Amino acid sequence: MVKKMKSTTTAGQQSSHLAASVKDSAQQIWLAGMGAFSKAQEEGTKVFEALVKEGMSLQKKTQGMAEDKISEVTGRMSAMADTVTARAGQNWDKLEAIFEARTAKAMGKLGVPTAKDVDALVKRVDALAAAVAKLSQAAPGKAPRAAKTAKAAPAKAKPAAKAPVRRTRKTAAA
Repeated sequence: MVKKMKSTTTAGQQSSHLAASVKDSAQQIWLAGMGAFSKAQEEGTKVFEALVKEGMSLQKKTQGMAEDKISEVTGRMSAMADTVTARAGQNWDKLEAIFEARTAKAMGKLGVPTAKDVDALVKRVDALAAAVAKLSQAAPGKAPRAAKTAKAAPAKAKPAAKAPVRRTRKTAAA
């Protein structure tokens, strides 16, 4: 029986030694985990701050590049707008010249005097008025007759380009 007790005692010691060993291992694992967690917190904060700095740097670079591209595109669009405006101005000038020529042609066909015709008449009236004034100073007794001639002269003067008015049945019926 003694032998049995020794074996039970040895088994109990082994069992308590094994429990202590497991307890020590668990304690070490727990401490290693706590150390890893602490290290991760310290390093994580440093890594996070480094990532923030790198992100800010990257943002500044991309923002600068974007601004450069925007200014480049704005310059191109401005140049294109200037070109389009110049072309439109040229086309508008051509259209205006065509319109003026056609309007002048139509007014000429209708017998409307041009500015040149009116200027010529004004010069002619001025010349006649000067001639009347000269005649009235030379012969005081003939002044009323000269005045009548001066008034009648502008009425007789007609533009040379006046075309005859054509009448149709509708015009005659009206």
